[in-house]
Amino acid sequence: MLRGGIPVFVDIRPDNLNLDESLIEAAITEKTRAIVPVHYAGAGCEMETIMRIAEKYNLHVIEDAAQGLLSCYKNRFLGTIGHLGCLSFHETKNIISGEGGALLINDPEFIERAEIIWEKGTNRNQFFRGQVDKYTWVDIGSSFLPSELIGAFLYAQLEEAEKIIARRRAIARRYMDRLKPLEVKGRIQLPFIHHQCESNGHIFYILTGDAEERNRLMSHLLENDILAVFHYVPLHSSPAGISYGRTFGDMPVTNDISDRLLRLPLYYEMTDVEVDMVVDVLSSFFKQ
Repeated sequence: MLRGGIPVFVDIRPDNLNLDESLIEAAITEKTRAIVPVHYAGAGCEMETIMRIAEKYNLHVIEDAAQGLLSCYKNRFLGTIGHLGCLSFHETKNIISGEGGALLINDPEFIERAEIIWEKGTNRNQFFRGQVDKYTWVDIGSSFLPSELIGAFLYAQLEEAEKIIARRRAIARRYMDRLKPLEVKGRIQLPFIHHQCESNGHIFYILTGDAEERNRLMSHLLENDILAVFHYVPLHSSPAGISYGRTFGDMPVTNDISDRLLRLPLYYEMTDVEVDMVVDVLSSFFKQ
């Protein structure tokens, strides 16, 4: 958007809440330049289909893998499949440095310019490598370099990343196992992960029957000292989305899901006892 692009919002799938790949082609126009699939909750989009569409229309694919570090699609890490991949190390993510992120460059075409943008629009790194005899301002850029302190904090977490992700996956599995009876009874809907995907356990959510039930359940949990939150206001209906973006279709699935989604607590230090307590309190709501 800062460079003049207009985001076009496309509806999501009702199963894994990711971009509905079957709607992409109809949303493409002569002005389309890229597809930006968002891997919601660390569950992979249908990247094989998306890449095939991108190739057909000569488009770039920029993966929003902010929530997808170490999640996989067909044994490939999210963020490494498209032409570019974006990771986040914000304090709400599995691996954090307080703020910041990483850009994964999977197409050599973008390496040189990305480095220049990263270096405040200069060819400073080319100078250090002896490729130019002096460095100067050559392109747009900004101050994106993290401090050494932030880098050290992040590096320590990256060393433990597999351990952190394994624990989060275990917590998510326990939620799934313990809440399955409620789904079988039709009281809630649990997250769906396609067999070709492996999630990193970033988010565990449930879907209730409607917004009123979701809000009552949220209050019930809070009364028992459990903080569960709803998630994003749909971007297409947000003030900035209306002002700066364009919506393809009526977005029925997105609108419906946003009214019914509730995120349950999930963090690395969470014990099995705490997971069971959340499940017990949640289950008691549906016995009322």
